Formats: sequence, C-alpha cells, structure tokens
Amino acid sequence: MATMPKVEDARQGAGRAWPQHVRLAASGVAVVLSLPADALPAIVHWGADPGDLDDAGLAGLIASSVPALATNGVDDHVRVAVLPESWTGWTGTPGLEGHRSGRAWSPRFRPESVEVRYDDAGGGLVTTTASDDDAALRLVLEIELLASGILRLRAHLTNLGDDHYTVDALRLALPVPTSADELLDLAGRWAKERVPQRRALTVGTHLREGRHGRTGADAATLLVAGRHGFDFDRGEVWGVHVAFSGNHQVAAERTFDGRRLLLGGELLLPGEIELDPGQTYSSPRLYAGHGVGLDELAARFHDHLRSRDRHPRSPRPVTMNVWEAVYFDHDLERLIALADRAAEAGVERYVLDDGWFGSRRDDSSGLGDWRIADEVWGGGRLERLVEHVRGLGMEFGLWFEPEMVNPDSELAAAHPEWLLQVPGRLPVEARRQQVLDLTHPGAFEHVRSSVSAVLGQLGVDFVKWDHNRDLVDAGSTRTGRAGVHAQTLAAYRLMDEIRAAHPRIEIEACSSGGARVDLEVLERTDRVWASDCIDARERQQIQRWTAQLLPPELVGSHVGADRAHTTGRRLDLSFRAATALFGHFGIEWDLTAAGPEERAELREWVGYYKRMRDLVHTGRVVRRSLEQGDLWLHGAVRPDRSEALYAVTVVERHVTWPPGPVRLPGLDPERTYVVRPSGPGVAEQTDPRVYPEWWGTGLRLPGAVLTSVGISVPALDPDHTALIHVEAAR
Repeated sequence: MATMPKVEDARQGAGRAWPQHVRLAASGVAVVLSLPADALPAIVHWGADPGDLDDAGLAGLIASSVPALATNGVDDHVRVAVLPESWTGWTGTPGLEGHRSGRAWSPRFRPESVEVRYDDAGGGLVTTTASDDDAALRLVLEIELLASGILRLRAHLTNLGDDHYTVDALRLALPVPTSADELLDLAGRWAKERVPQRRALTVGTHLREGRHGRTGADAATLLVAGRHGFDFDRGEVWGVHVAFSGNHQVAAERTFDGRRLLLGGELLLPGEIELDPGQTYSSPRLYAGHGVGLDELAARFHDHLRSRDRHPRSPRPVTMNVWEAVYFDHDLERLIALADRAAEAGVERYVLDDGWFGSRRDDSSGLGDWRIADEVWGGGRLERLVEHVRGLGMEFGLWFEPEMVNPDSELAAAHPEWLLQVPGRLPVEARRQQVLDLTHPGAFEHVRSSVSAVLGQLGVDFVKWDHNRDLVDAGSTRTGRAGVHAQTLAAYRLMDEIRAAHPRIEIEACSSGGARVDLEVLERTDRVWASDCIDARERQQIQRWTAQLLPPELVGSHVGADRAHTTGRRLDLSFRAATALFGHFGIEWDLTAAGPEERAELREWVGYYKRMRDLVHTGRVVRRSLEQGDLWLHGAVRPDRSEALYAVTVVERHVTWPPGPVRLPGLDPERTYVVRPSGPGVAEQTDPRVYPEWWGTGLRLPGAVLTSVGISVPALDPDHTALIHVEAAR
C-alpha cells in the first residue's frame, strides 16, 4: 500500500482518476478490488493475504484471474460486481431487482466517484458512488475490511427520478473460489435452535429465506462455504451473515460457468419499498469472514464484536430469571424467599419475568398494558420486592414484550387500528397475541412512554426484551402495505430511544428464545437468550453453534431444575452447571424447592464461574468433535495463550471405550503448562475406572505435547462433562 496515499478520491469532474485496483488487508485477510472507470467494483480476491503488492502486482493478479471465454456465451467476459448486474450478460441472481412502473428494470451503473480510506488499525473502506441517468438511480456501495479481518458491505439506492421507484430486492454478492464445494448453515425450531446441516455446493442456488418478520429460530445465522470436509480446525472457509432482525435471505450460488457466490440481503415483501423522488433505501449490512477452520472464522466475528466501544466490559453478572421457578404465579412472599435463596447462591442480578402488569395472569390477556398490576403488585408491593432484591446486593431486571399485544387488552380495545394486519382481516393468532404497529406514531409513543415510565419508577437495571410471535400478514392500517421492513426499523428506534432515556440499563434480546440472534439487534442489546430450552444436553449443541457468530459473554446460559421443563430429561447438576459455564451464566430454577446439598453445590458452581468468567469471556473459543462425534471438546484460551479452560463432554456412548488421548488446541507449543482437573467436586473424582491416573496429581507438559499428542481424559457416562484447567508454568 506504500504506493497509495492515505485517502484517494476522485469525482467525475476530476476525470475519474481513482486507482483501478485496491488491496485492503487486516489480520491475515485481504480483499483485492477491481475499480474500473465504467463499472461497479468487483472482488477479485477475498481470503488469505497474498502479501503487499505494488500496482503492477495488483494488475497482474487481476489479469491472471480472467478466465477463458466459454463457447455459446456472450462475446465478452461476464463481469460479476459486488452488486451483480444483468446487462453484463450475468444470468445468475441479480443484485438489484426493481422497476419504475415496469421501466428501468435493468440498470447499468457507472461510477461517479470512488473514495479509498485506509485504517491505521488495519483494513479500510472503499466507497463507490455510481448512477444510471436513464434509470434515474444513484447507488452508493460501501466495502469495508475491519481490523478483525471481517468484511462488511452495504448498499444505498436513491431515486433521482420524478416518479416512484419500486425496489423488490437489493443484494450484495461475494465470490468464493472453486475449492469451496461444501456448504454449512444452521436450521432449528423453538427450543431446538442452531442445528447444523451440510450439503454439497452443486450447480444452482441454495437459498435460505427468513419470512418470520424476525430473525427466526430456523435462521441460517451464518452461511459457510468451504473446502470439502472442513471442520473446526481445518479447511479454508468463507461465511456470510445478514445483520437484520426482519425478513432476510442468504444464498450460495454456483452457475454453469463455474462462478461461486455467497449473497445476502433483506427479503422485501411486495410493495414494501416504494422510493419517492429523492428517497433512499439502505440495505442491511452484510458481514463476511474467512478463515482456516470454523474456529478461526468464529474468532473473527468474536474479535469484531469485542472491539466495539459498546461491547459489555464489566464482569457478566450471575443472573437469576424467575420464569421456570414461578411462571405466572406471582406472590410477593414467594418471590422474596426466592430472592433470598438467589443471594445465598451468589446471584448478582434478579429478573422478574412475565405476569407483573395489567391483567396478565396468564398468556391470554393484558399484553400491551404496561402498568404495574394492582391485583398482585399494587400498594407498593412490587417496589418492596425491588427494595428487597437491592438490599441483598443484587440488580433488578424486568420482562417486557414491547412489540406485542393481546387482543384481550385495554390497548387493543382502545386502538384496534394499531395492530398490524391486512386491511379488514387480523392475522391468525399466535400465543394468543398480535403485533403492535410501531410505525404508527400513537402506538410507538404509547410503548415508549409507558415502558420508560416503569423503568424509571422502579430503577430497573436490566430488561428482558421478548418477541414471541412471527409477523404474519403484517400490514399497516395507515398505508395498507406490508410492514415488516418498517416495523423492524421502528423496533430498532424504540430500543435506541429507551436506551438513550435510561443509559445504564442492559437489554437481552429474547424472541421465543433464540429467534432474534443477529448482529444488528446486538448493536442495541447486551446479550441474547439463545433458547427457551435450558436442558443442558440440548444446550450443548445450541451454544456450540451459536458460538459460530457470538462470543460466550453475549449468550445467556442458565442452570435449570434437575428435570428440564422443555424436555422432561433429568440431568446432574454438575452437567447443567458446566454447560452454563461457557456463556453468560445464570439460574432458572426454583431454589426454594431445592435441597440444602443442591444449593451448596450450586453455590460452589457460582463461585467457580466468577473465578473463570474473565477467561471464558475474553478467551478464544475452540471446539472439536472427537470419537466420531460422540465426544465433544469446548474451550476458552486466553489471547496470549497463558491459560485455558477446556470442557470434555460425552454426548453419546461410543462403540469403543475409554476414549483415546485428546489434544488441547490453542496453546503455545514453545511453553510449558501445568494441567489440572478443575471445577467443584473434583477432589471426589477418584474412581480409577473413570478418571485417568494423572487426574489426582496433575501434569506438567510442553504445549507441543498437549496440542499434538494429547492427554487421557475421563471415561464419563453420557451427559457428563469434565473440566481441565491449563496454565503456563511459572
């Protein structure tokens, strides 16, 4: 980059003198862009950094990537830009789909200016402004390589004409090489989110659409293409994520001429975006990462999130949510007793869930009436609970579902026009509720002011922000149009304004559990609730794959009762707690019904989490699947590799037993480490039929041995975890 100034900028009047090619590089990743004078930017290379190249080297790289002309095709090379255009001869998915009453349906954008800005911390930003005078459209493309090595893209489309322009789709595309011949994304449903699925990248389009009006429990989350057989520790991979909490789509496309693309953008319902003259539509941000192995890809997203100014820095407090302890059965004395048990266990934040407001004694009524319920909490009783919780040294949190309303509520009775609907027809009910149209000024102000008033009255520290149904037939009574796009932006604005009014609160994004997990909602929230299922066996998988996008400190993970409420499965406390340890640890269990031995053991786990949370919440996540997937390893390794904590979990009975040696990834091969069993109750783990000989004495071994040879691990029963702590020798 020495041949280029810090900022390069040229506009039409300056003769379009911008550089014809640019390399941005950060954290071992590079993106090389072709920036011609008469066409949109195209990515020539995205992946491992080939090293610093002068102008001649960049030009040579670009020239070397041009393929031979195929027969029976167009008579020139088909150029696929970041926003693919049909005029080039491209017959794959176009970047822009739209029209002006049937006209201007195939625009050709020509650049007006290109600005290149390099970042001192690594990476940089290329902003291209282009227009099509005949279609009367302007396009601004932002291509940014962040210091983490994450690529972030966005497009802005402006209507320069005198009449409306309809936008049906605006997608951005990234090329991947022909070595990327296998796909991985995630599926799921309520209480079983983040289920991995793999398939070959065959000719055609692998399309994942989210039409829930929220991110969705079945969202792809991250669509990954990579070399066949890629795993956590091997194989080059490329992945994309659409940062949007409404309808969206992500796709992998392989065309007849060998091109392979990853695409993403918002999924727009008919007529959602009708641009008035001068109006602009901005696409969601598309995040993209490259790495060798899924762990390195995940680390780039984690590094990006941890680098944000507003990323939570304070120790993540042990949180008790009372939902599975009491459900809707709110009683002051019972909840005070539960708070006492929570404080005794070492809880630092106490959260009162659904049922404290209006007529909300079950899920059939009262949603939307955000005032303290006189029936159960009147006469200052809720204030007494808050005072008691604070007197025990805990923060106080409260549940809201601001975007929803029960038809049986004072709000719905007074303002039926505030419900999203197809004119004349309410959507089918889900969970006996409907969606409040936040684009209606009256509805927005009602929610903003009433929620804010309760937060101020009680001095709430934490909000569990729920969203418990899909947006079906989500139209506005004001416009008659589909309203998911506008509703999503209004929900963001509501979060922003409530945070501005109460800057010290933290917010959890919950949506029937894990149906609102995306990078845009995390610009406004401090953690997500990964699933309503806290069965530790199910949570092992849910958290393992949520970690492909999010670091553990952003993922709420709670210890439930011995019998899981969502599955009926019974699991030992040690397994439940060890699973919750690798997240933002909490409790969702009626401790007043727990025996003294259980409470004592839980107190030990809470103390252990407090000692280990700095390591878990700043460390590099490592994962392995061993013994043909029957034995899982999960760990956190400090960035300087001075310390690590590993969990070894048996998820199924293997065909042979005991397990073979397990390698401990992420350590420095040049250092010597002390290896010890870890966690509460480790002193009692002495059975030689289960625990290896070194378990009672510890080990002192070079990192090279630990990472390349491995160590024996306990021969556990299924649904049990052993913890191993590793620290550099002094």
